[in-house]
Formats: sequence, structure tokens, C-alpha cells
Amino acid sequence: MIHPILLCGGSGTRLWPLSRKSYPKQFARLMGDESLFQASARRLSGTGFAAPLIVTGDPFRFIVTEQLAQISQAPQGILIEPEGRNTAPAVLAAALWLAERDADALMLVAPSDHVIPDADAFRATIAAAAPRALAGDLVTFGITPDRPETGYGYLELAKGADAGANTPQTLARFVEKPDAPRAQDMLAAGNFLWNAGIFLFTARAVIDAYRTHTPAMLEAVTSALADADCDLGFTRLDAGPWAQAEDISIDYAIMEKAGNLAVMPYAAGWSDLGGWDAVWLESGPDAQGNVCSDHATAISCADTLLRSETPGLELVGIGLTDIVAIAMNDAVLVAHKSQAQRVKEAVSVLKARGASQAVQLPRDYRPWGWYESLAIGERFQVKRIVVHPGAALSLQSHHHRSEHWIVVEGTARVTVGDDVRLLSENQSVYIPLGAVHRMENPGKVPMVLIEVQTGSYLGEDDIIRYEDVYARG
Repeated sequence: MIHPILLCGGSGTRLWPLSRKSYPKQFARLMGDESLFQASARRLSGTGFAAPLIVTGDPFRFIVTEQLAQISQAPQGILIEPEGRNTAPAVLAAALWLAERDADALMLVAPSDHVIPDADAFRATIAAAAPRALAGDLVTFGITPDRPETGYGYLELAKGADAGANTPQTLARFVEKPDAPRAQDMLAAGNFLWNAGIFLFTARAVIDAYRTHTPAMLEAVTSALADADCDLGFTRLDAGPWAQAEDISIDYAIMEKAGNLAVMPYAAGWSDLGGWDAVWLESGPDAQGNVCSDHATAISCADTLLRSETPGLELVGIGLTDIVAIAMNDAVLVAHKSQAQRVKEAVSVLKARGASQAVQLPRDYRPWGWYESLAIGERFQVKRIVVHPGAALSLQSHHHRSEHWIVVEGTARVTVGDDVRLLSENQSVYIPLGAVHRMENPGKVPMVLIEVQTGSYLGEDDIIRYEDVYARG
């Protein structure tokens, strides 16, 4: 049995503005009707696979459970990192968690934001690598390169190893991201593979590697797991010892030091979607080289990506070549495709200016549903709020604002002080400043309401929570 370990704590800034810190790319529908996270979970499921173990951050814990439920899956566990410390501590936490149940459990570590179109071929490759991993080796997966890519790290095979083999091969060394001439040389040499950041090993083998190469990290993460809090099905690693774990990737911490390494070649298609140029390539450009989303139109364009991410917002490109244009209702990106890797520079500039668009999507996802601001003034704000069936907001009050709620779809159960009532479509209620209140959806369909806030301060931190089924502070 293979235990998928899905890592989904990154921020994906190179795919801004669609991917932001509040809702990173692994949860977005970049390629089709499912998110990259859902596609990853589905790909690593079925015969021979256990339920996934998820490692993520606190803001995403309910997004993970909701998206898994949408594809009829449930995790075997969800580990919550107090803060991102890169992949080495995350993988170790998963290995220790599994080892408590089965020290010889075979774990497949995979980022949750990759595209692998041929799931059957990938599962067959995993099966071919399993005997080597069960024998105690640390197996990494290498992708057969089809272009001189400078955005990936590489794996150099040992002399005599076969880059086209269907069994694990001996690895000579890891190679950092090259410049263009070096990438061209490695492609021509034929003994280099792209480093996919996907690994297969037993919990026992990788814990032994941490014990040998990073004993301080093993001590810190062991303590973080031992002192973890469990609530609502989540395992919250303890923040104190977790902060003592080095912020480092598993490649640097373990893989580049271990002697029991093997690499499994894979040639059936893969992308980490590390930039909009990769999205353009993986989306299948038309005869003119263009990729257009719904609500996007290309006129006399070539090799261009045009995406409108907002229904009702039409994006039109005329006479463009090698351009990426991504339009959302609060931000627009226009870049030459050759400069796509610099998008995170733009995010840094926006952060320095204090622009909320750097990290926050217009739609804010919460455990109970989501909301978006429709209009904001100096002393008012209008929101659309969607509450999932059976979900409830916290029992709360506000110091600085009052609210009007108008139900436009479904039914709401509203508590204001001691008064509890049901509101149906076109009915409304007033929440005075300071009143203790709650909104619930008792129905079987999403409930939608319009909220009008008025007051001297309208920030989301003006919330005093008295009861919360989602265990938020």
C-alpha cells in the first residue's frame, strides 16, 4: 500500500494574480474543472493507494477538506504547520506521523500543484519504483526533458545509467537551475532529467536519513508532533519546537547527502506550472499559438495567453505576440511571455506599497463558505456572502459597525440577541452595533445574502467570537 503525502502550503506567487497567498495555485482551477490539488489527490488514489495524508497551513485546512469532499475523498490525516519551513520539516512530520502507525509504510511525497496528464502512466511508474524503495532506498523521480528549460533543477545520472529506463537508475548528483547555454548542453548530453520534487521511500528509511544528516531537525519535528493539538480532525504541530526546525528543502537537507539514492525516469508528461508561460504551454495552444479562456478573445495574435478570470469581464487582445494577459476584477497582469518568471517581483512591489491585491483574492474563502466585497466607501461596505448547506458563522459581535442582511437565495437562520428567526428570499434583518448575532444555513442548497455594513471601522478584525464550530480564535 502506498501512502500519498500531499504538500500544499505554498503561495504560488509566480501565477499572480490568480494565485495569491490567501488562495494559492494548488486550490485554483487552472487546468480544467478541478483544482490542481483535487487532480493530484485523484491521481494518487484507487487500487494500491491509501487515503492521502495532507500537510498544509492553518488558513487552508478547511479548503483541503472541502475540495477533497467534492471529489468524494477523505484524508487519513491533515497535519497543520504553524508556519512554512520548506519541504524538509514537512516531509519529516509526515514520516513520523506514519511511522507511529507503520514504520515500514511506503510514502509517496508529491507537491499538490503539478500537472501530470497521464495518471495511469504515472501510477505504473510509481509501481516500478516501489521495490527499490521497499528495499530501503530513497527514490526521486526525474522527468525526461523535452526542451532546455532554465526554470527547473536537474538530476545527472551516473555513468552507464539509462535515462529512458523503466526501472530506477543510479543518480550521480543534483544540478541547480542552469542558464540557457548549460541547459542546452545538458539536453544534448541525454543523461540529465528534470528534478520533479517527487519522492518514494519508507517512513523508516527517510527517518533514518534525517537521523544521520539532520539530527537537530529530527529532534525539533519529533517534539512538534509529540506536543501537537488535535481538533476537528486536524493535527496542529506545536509551534515552539517547529520554529526550531531549519527552513530548508528536503533536496538540500537529505537528498544531496544520502548515499542510498535512486532516480526513477518518467517520460509521459509533467509540469510544475511554475509560471504563466508553463500554463500557456500545458493548455494546448491553437494553430496560431494562442490560448484563450472564456470571456477572452484574440484578434491577429500569436503565441499569446489571454485569460479573464471574472465572468462578465471581456478581455480582448489585438495584434499581440508572446504576451500573457490575465484579468481579474481587482488586478490585471500584462507581461511578455519571456518575462513570466518575474511575476513574483511584481508581487513584492505591491506588498511594499501595501496593496491588498498582492496577497488577498477578491473572494475570501472561509470554513462556512465565502464572501466578496461589491462596493466599499469611507463608512460603508457591501458584500455578497455565500454559506454552504448546514454551515454556520460564529456567534459574534462588532464594536464599530452595524449590518443589514438581505437574503437573495435560500434560507437563513438568524440569531440577534435572544431572537432567532428564519429568513427566506427577499427578507432582511438589521444587526445593531454591538449586538451578539449569528448566521446559519439550515437548508440543503447554498444560501446567498447581501450584507450592508455601516460604521466608523469595517475591518475584518472587528469581530469578537463567542462560539465557533470551526475552532477559530
